[in-house]
Amino acid sequence: MTSPPDNSPAAGHSARPAVSDAELLTRHIEGDPHAFSEIVKRHRDRMWAVALRTLGDPDEAADAVQDAFVSAYRKAQSFRGEAAVTTWLHRIVVNACLDRMRRKSVRPVADDELIEAAEREAPPADQAGEREVSLEVTAALKLLPPDQRAALVLVDMMGYGVEDAAAVLGVPAGTVKSRCARGRAKLAPILSHLRNRSDLTRVSSAKGAELRDG
Repeated sequence: MTSPPDNSPAAGHSARPAVSDAELLTRHIEGDPHAFSEIVKRHRDRMWAVALRTLGDPDEAADAVQDAFVSAYRKAQSFRGEAAVTTWLHRIVVNACLDRMRRKSVRPVADDELIEAAEREAPPADQAGEREVSLEVTAALKLLPPDQRAALVLVDMMGYGVEDAAAVLGVPAGTVKSRCARGRAKLAPILSHLRNRSDLTRVSSAKGAELRDG
């Protein structure tokens, strides 16, 4: 997976190796009162970035991440070690986001409303560039069904491979491919005016690096 491994070698030959996420989770299950806090400290920024890109709203994203970490804290014993702890956490966060989107009855947004929203939120002309593109992409993502949006965030925004995204979403790789294909088809006419802008490529690559590397 493109996210960092659970173990990160410490610099210097004499330094003790960092405790892995899996070991921290085991310590938490065994009653260590500080172990889970360390997991949260390591991964909260990345998980919030995933939630923000999926939900498109900072407050909703913060609530989803809080719900996800509470769920992970309570269900730590369900972790079987079949995937990395980061994959397990991603799955819980994405599910928390999907639950929020499904609970909210959001009416479809018309294309003209999308353009008006982008114009209202855009910065002054001399600062538009990448910020404007990022706002338009985020607004466009909100038009997709939750499952398609989550798949596109993982594959196109975070840069995960289809197999890795499938592991996070808990669905077959073919399902991820079809969700991405349908999502891209819906976004194409909305974002067609950005197709030839280099800003779009720069925003996508920068955002993917931010989400992957925290």
